[in-house]
Amino acid sequence: MTMEPTWRWFGPGDPVRLADIRQAGATGIVTALHEKPVGAVWTVEDVEVRKRLIEVDDSGASTSLSWSVVESVPVHEAIYTGGRDFDHQIENFQQTLRNLGACSVDTVCYNFMPVVDWTRTHLHFRMDDGSEALRFDMAALAAFDIHVLKRPRAESSYTGRQCERARALFEAMDAAERAALERSILVGLPGAWGRHDLETFRAALDRYGRVDEGRFRENLARFLRAVVPVAEEAGVRLAVHPDDPPFPLFGLPRIVSTEADLRELLEAVDSSASGFTLCVGSLSARPDNDIVGMVERLGSRIQFVHLRSVKREEGGSFLEAGHLEGDVDMVAVVRALLLEQRRRVEAGRKDARMPWRPDHGHRMLDDLHRESHPGYSVIGRLRGMAEIRGLERAVERLLEGS
Repeated sequence: MTMEPTWRWFGPGDPVRLADIRQAGATGIVTALHEKPVGAVWTVEDVEVRKRLIEVDDSGASTSLSWSVVESVPVHEAIYTGGRDFDHQIENFQQTLRNLGACSVDTVCYNFMPVVDWTRTHLHFRMDDGSEALRFDMAALAAFDIHVLKRPRAESSYTGRQCERARALFEAMDAAERAALERSILVGLPGAWGRHDLETFRAALDRYGRVDEGRFRENLARFLRAVVPVAEEAGVRLAVHPDDPPFPLFGLPRIVSTEADLRELLEAVDSSASGFTLCVGSLSARPDNDIVGMVERLGSRIQFVHLRSVKREEGGSFLEAGHLEGDVDMVAVVRALLLEQRRRVEAGRKDARMPWRPDHGHRMLDDLHRESHPGYSVIGRLRGMAEIRGLERAVERLLEGS
C-alpha cells in the first residue's frame, strides 16, 4: 500500500490547472480558500463550491480528484498574541472546522508562525544546471534586518561574524539587488501575496513586543485546548506545520522547530485529532533534527507529509536541493513512513492513507518562461513527485520481501 500522492493548488487563480494536476499522478488536492480574509468563517457553501470544482469537471463527470487536505486555515493574529479578540477568533476557527468536517474534508494543516510564514532570501537562485531554486542566506537576512528594515536592536539577534558579513554584503549590493532582497523576504504567506511593505512589516513586528516565547507557547496551548475537542467532534485531524526556517526570525518566537517542541504541542492536548505535518524540508534545515527518528517516535501523530530536501550551509543558511539530493536521506524517510503506514493498517486506523505532496520544486525547462508561485512551478514538482513515487514503490517492494 502506497501513501496518497497529493498536489498543492492555490485555487481558481493558480496558473497550474486541475487538468494538469491529474496528469502529474496526484489523486488528492491540497488547497485552501485563500480569498477569504484571515479569521473569517469558511461556510459550508464556500467549502462545497470549492470541493465540487475539484471533484467534478465542466461536463459533470468525476475528475478522480478529491480535496484531501486543507493547507491552510490561517490562525488570526489575535490568537497568536492572546489579544482581546482571542475568543471571537477561536469561535470562528471552531466553526470553520465544523463546516469542513460536515463536507468530509478531514485534514487541516495550520501553522503558528507570527507575521511571516516560510521565509527565503532568494526566490530564483541560479543552479549550475540552469534551473532556479529557493535559498535562505543568513547573511542576506541579517543585511535586510539590520540595514533595510532597521529593526531596533536587530544586531543582538546575530553573531558578530554574521553582522560583519551582513554589512559587507549590504554595502556590495546595488539598489536593484536590495529591492530584490526586500521583495523576497516580504513575500509572506503563500496564497496571500503582498501583505507587507516595510512600514506595515515594522508595525506588525511592534505588536509582538510583549509576546515572549513563554507567552507564545501558552497562547498555542490555549488555542489547542479550545479547538481540538471541536476537531474531534467534527471528524477533523489538525496538523501543525513546523516553523520554516526552524529558528527565530526578526526577534519573533518560533516554537514548532524541534522534536521537543512537537512533543510539547502533542502533549498539551493528547488527542488523535491533534498532530503535525512532517515537513521534511523545514525540519531538516536544522542539523540537530533527526527526521527518521521523529517518524519512528512520533509517527502515530503525523497527519500530513511534505517531502523535499535541503543542502545545509554555514551559519544556518540552506539551499532547497532536489528531492532525492541534499542532506536528507529520503530513502530512509520514505521507508520509515511506509512502516508507520503498515502499523496503521494493522491497527485498523482510518487515517492510513497518509497524504503526502512533493514540497516545492526547482523552476526548470518551460517553467523558466512562465510565472508561478515561488517554489510551486509545475515541472520541478512533477520531477519530485515522479522521483518519490518511484522510490516509494521500490521501498514497498523491498518491505514486502523482508
